[in-house]
Amino acid sequence: TAINFAKKFGVVTVLKGAGTIIASPDGEVYINHTGNSGMATGGSGDVLSGIIGSLLAQGAAPINAAAAGVFLHGTIGDLAAEKLGKISMLPTDMIDMIPTAYLKLM
Repeated sequence: TAINFAKKFGVVTVLKGAGTIIASPDGEVYINHTGNSGMATGGSGDVLSGIIGSLLAQGAAPINAAAAGVFLHGTIGDLAAEKLGKISMLPTDMIDMIPTAYLKLM
């Protein structure tokens, strides 16, 4: 599980899926419910990694970067699905929704 992996290797772990799990080595766990099936496409994880990396580069703690990144990633996926539908969603569609998501969440 994500929790066991995080503890065993001393890392923050993100286990993507319906109800993405974010776990820290000290036992902190979050479950994210944003996102949709349209995000199950090649490149979606790359978008998530970029978001988390950006938050880390801005000084966020790893668990906070992962939790916020997963939430933002799901939110942009939901916005893209509302605008374009789930069936043909591309990672670039999600990237295009980042500014809209930030405005919605602020």
